[in-house]
Amino acid sequence: MNVTERFLRYVSFDTQSDEAGTTTPTTEKQKVLGAALAAELSQIGLQNAHMDQYGYVYAALPATPGCEGVPCMGLIAHMDTSPDAPGADVRARIVDYRGGDIVLNEEKNLVMREKEFESLAKYRGQRLIVTDGTTLLGADDKAGVAEIISAVEYLTAHPEIPHGRIAVGITPDEEVGQGSDHFNVEGFGASVAYTVDGGELGELEYENFNAANAGVFIHGVNIHPGSAKNKLKNALLIGVEFAGLLPPAETPAHTEGYEGFYHLHNMRGDETQTELHFLIRDHDREKFEAKKQFLTQAADFLNAKYGKGTVEVVIKDSYYNMKEQIEPHMYLIHRARAAMEKAGVKPLEVPIRGGTDGARLSYMGLPCPNLSTGGVNFHGVHEYIPVESMEKMVEVLIHLATAE
Repeated sequence: MNVTERFLRYVSFDTQSDEAGTTTPTTEKQKVLGAALAAELSQIGLQNAHMDQYGYVYAALPATPGCEGVPCMGLIAHMDTSPDAPGADVRARIVDYRGGDIVLNEEKNLVMREKEFESLAKYRGQRLIVTDGTTLLGADDKAGVAEIISAVEYLTAHPEIPHGRIAVGITPDEEVGQGSDHFNVEGFGASVAYTVDGGELGELEYENFNAANAGVFIHGVNIHPGSAKNKLKNALLIGVEFAGLLPPAETPAHTEGYEGFYHLHNMRGDETQTELHFLIRDHDREKFEAKKQFLTQAADFLNAKYGKGTVEVVIKDSYYNMKEQIEPHMYLIHRARAAMEKAGVKPLEVPIRGGTDGARLSYMGLPCPNLSTGGVNFHGVHEYIPVESMEKMVEVLIHLATAE
């Protein structure tokens, strides 16, 4: 089975994780694909292929003779897909792209227009896997899963290629920030690893956001509007006022590169109780801490204005910038760069404006930079991935694994 066939098989599984889920994994349907992956890894010859009680899939490819002393390298991807767009009944197809717009769904008049999605221009002459415009595709990160398994399958079929032990890990719940919660670093047995969870071909990442989630809870007083003068304390309006205190230029729509942001992604409530939920992101740790402090100061200001206890802020850190954990192991970046160049891929070292399992794993003692999958437009119905990019990533992983 080649990487494209493998990928198309995986996207037929609905594996969306759930931000509100209280179990591990947050959705049981992830285990359906997990069990299939464990069986596939065992079938192609990896050792101890299994899915644990939390839905994590582990397996290992033994070292070739003479390479037993080479430190074990890990390859990690996640099986879940984002809750941000529908993920069930994915109808993927391959388009022989010659340029121009792509009609995703003629019946519903859903079109991916080259003018709006400028990345399409660089893939003219390639085969693009797209959706029917009603669901995400799932290249984030089933492409990474398919590429890893295709690479280790190739290595099992070519024992003449020398390599150390390779540990494979497939995680659930990465998209809801819980992909590393129950990862068994000690049992995994690798001294270093790579996640294969990036975007367009060539991306090589070892810097990511420091990240926190903030819940802002407004406690108002509701009075009939006919007799509300000097009595009504409208939680909705106070919530809007809170959001208005934040720097207007520090939002995702106005930032790029290393610039951090506050992102209001959910707001709900009424006059009595209102909630605002923010993502706080910054590559710089001091600026990250300052952003969290600013939210607290905004709450203090409104509490002084409307009364103590009106505004409550709860902040929870999610992950930190892996850079400080990777810098002592920069050979990982040199090695990945060399593997890409051998495959004819130009490395593109960029900061991640997000996070991966590797960010937390790096702080759990497993230095873990991130590699591209080749996918584009993740988390939406316009997601696509070039077949040629997946094939190149398999080649990159084979070079990465080769002992020299």
